[in-house]
Amino acid sequence: MIRIVLLILVFAVSIASPAALVAADKPSKKGASVKDVKSMPEQQQIALALSAAPAHIAKDAAVMVYGEDGKLKEVKAGTNGFTCIPTVMNLPEPDPMCMDAAVHQWMTDLMNNAPKPSNTVPGIAYMARGGSHFEKSGKIVMNREDGTKVVKEPPHWMIMWPFDAAATKLPTAPNPSGVYIMFEGTPYAHLMVYQDPKKMK
Repeated sequence: MIRIVLLILVFAVSIASPAALVAADKPSKKGASVKDVKSMPEQQQIALALSAAPAHIAKDAAVMVYGEDGKLKEVKAGTNGFTCIPTVMNLPEPDPMCMDAAVHQWMTDLMNNAPKPSNTVPGIAYMARGGSHFEKSGKIVMNREDGTKVVKEPPHWMIMWPFDAAATKLPTAPNPSGVYIMFEGTPYAHLMVYQDPKKMK
C-alpha cells in the first residue's frame, strides 16, 4: 500500500504540502528538479529524503527513492511507522516529506478522488526543507490552473485532519502566527504549522 501511495504522490500532491497539487516539471539552475532527484545516486536520495524529518524520527523511518526506471522503491525498512521520500512535487527545489501511515491513507483517498479522507486518526507529516502551494487571486487553491502562481513555504509540519475554521477560529491563510488551515471548507482541510521540524525538541 505504501508503495502504491507514494508512486501516486510523484505525479500529484501538495504538498507544498500534502495536498493534491500538480506542478510543472521545469528544471532550474537554482535547484534540483524531480528529474534531477531521480538521477541522484541512491545515497544522495536517501539523505535528501531523511532531511524532511527530525533526527529522532528520520533514524527509524523507512525510505523510498527513485530507481533507474524512475519509480519509487523502498531501500530502507522502517520501524516507527514513518516513510520518507526525496520529493513530492515537480518543482525546481526538492521538497522531501516524511509521513506516517495515517497520512498515507489521507493521500490515497485524495488521489482516488474519495469524497473525504478515511483515516480514523490524525496524520502527521514533516517537510523540514519546506514546500510550496498554489495561489490564485491571493487565495490558496488545490490544483494548478490558469492564473495560479507557485508560492514557497518555509519548513513546516502538518496535521492531516478535517479542521474547521469556524469551530477552531484558526486562520485560513499563511499569517504571522505560522499556523493556518489549508484548503478550509473542503473535506481535505488540514493544519499547516510553519515551524522547523529540525528545531522541535
